[in-house]
Amino acid sequence: SDKGKKYGYGLTNLEYAYLAEVTGRSPWIPEIFNCAAPDTGNMEVLVRYGTEAQKEKWLRPLLDGTIRSAFAMTERAVASSDATNIRTSITKRGDKYVINGRKWYISGASDPRCEVLIVLGLSGDENTPAHQRHSMILCPMRTKGVTVVRPLTVFGYDDAPHGHVEMVFDNVEVPLDCMLLGEGRGFEIAQGRLGPGRIHHCMRAIGAAERALELMCIRSVSRKAFGKPLAAQGTVQADIANSRMDIDQARLLTLKAAAMMDTVGNKVARAEIAMIKVVAPNVALRVIDRAIQIHGAAGVSGDYILAVLFAGARALRIADGPDEVHRTTVATAELRKYRSQRSRL
Repeated sequence: SDKGKKYGYGLTNLEYAYLAEVTGRSPWIPEIFNCAAPDTGNMEVLVRYGTEAQKEKWLRPLLDGTIRSAFAMTERAVASSDATNIRTSITKRGDKYVINGRKWYISGASDPRCEVLIVLGLSGDENTPAHQRHSMILCPMRTKGVTVVRPLTVFGYDDAPHGHVEMVFDNVEVPLDCMLLGEGRGFEIAQGRLGPGRIHHCMRAIGAAERALELMCIRSVSRKAFGKPLAAQGTVQADIANSRMDIDQARLLTLKAAAMMDTVGNKVARAEIAMIKVVAPNVALRVIDRAIQIHGAAGVSGDYILAVLFAGARALRIADGPDEVHRTTVATAELRKYRSQRSRL
């Protein structure tokens, strides 16, 4: 989205996908290279939809790595997989917008370096079309009324210092120039943000799966059971073979989606983006689970990275939309081909 290379190297989604796979081999590599979620997605939003003033104030320090950010969408009180359910309100009052609501699993908000939030909230009423009722707005983390209620864990991991939190917005006032793109355009921004983000997540998941397969192979050639190396056991060989086939298929599908986004756009690639969001995390889970099994007790311990990778891959089946929503998208696209032919059948 930065073709002029004003804010970076101007990599395409396909070019960046290969890098995302490498950074997915460890949970902390993305931060080292300043390309961790949710910062990358928030940077994309600011590049695509931010004003020059918003870019100068927030994008520049994000790119420099001097601050972090968070994306405040999910709410405990509603099924947030249907984003039209989001009830946090964004109300215009004089020369301010006032934010009220409760969010949870807001990743990155517990980091002491987190300085800005992008908040998705309801700005329209019931007379407004459903997908024009929500807006995205910038909210400085230190604003009065923004309160972190508690830290949350993912399968017991707190992911510090990044973290995930439950937070409250209580009559939080921000200037009018904090609105992104315009009132009612939250879903428009979300589609631009989530497409590239899903490529990043999926390729990182594939990187995690590759590391798990490497550990699986190393373990299998270095351990013996029942008189022969694990690598000579038929079931272990099947796990290794299935893992290699799973990973290579998932990678190719993800690269195809990335290439389509670059050439025909996110809208045309919608089904492929949905496919990879189901395929990649599930492939990663299968491969990591096989690696855990071959490691035995060590696989579920903190001595190896496998348990951490498994927790991250399992959470990814929910983050950025659950599998069920993406399967519906794929099925709808597939059935559309036949509904147009119905009169000829």
